[in-house]
Amino acid sequence: MRKVQNGDTITVNYTGRLEDGSVFDSSLMEGREPLTSTLGQGQLIHGFENGLIDMVVGETKTIEIEPENAYGQRFEHLITEVNKNQVPETIQIGETLQGNTPNGPIIVKVVDVNDETVTLDANHPLAGQKLIFDLELVGIS
Repeated sequence: MRKVQNGDTITVNYTGRLEDGSVFDSSLMEGREPLTSTLGQGQLIHGFENGLIDMVVGETKTIEIEPENAYGQRFEHLITEVNKNQVPETIQIGETLQGNTPNGPIIVKVVDVNDETVTLDANHPLAGQKLIFDLELVGIS
């Protein structure tokens, strides 16, 4: 039976959870399709790709991915405070904004709003988190 290798195009069903059991993403949600990707092209997080290596079609397994093999650690220097007049008037905690930096566009999450300032977090929402994925390999090509 053929095993997944680097460079293969795979199709996989997955459910991603955090350590507290909360689901953050799943191909099994209504209206979604299994994920298809070519391994080794940097399209998937490193730990997810590594978890697929040597799987065979029809196999299921659960993998745990530490932050350094997922979205990295959280960094305090990516949390910044800006003047409230630099964001839309109706901004609320939990919303996301896109900004521009010398290195290109960046997505930030609003984590605090007060009378004068807004605190923005540019960390990936899953940074610093251990990720747990339930995988089912659907196809290899």
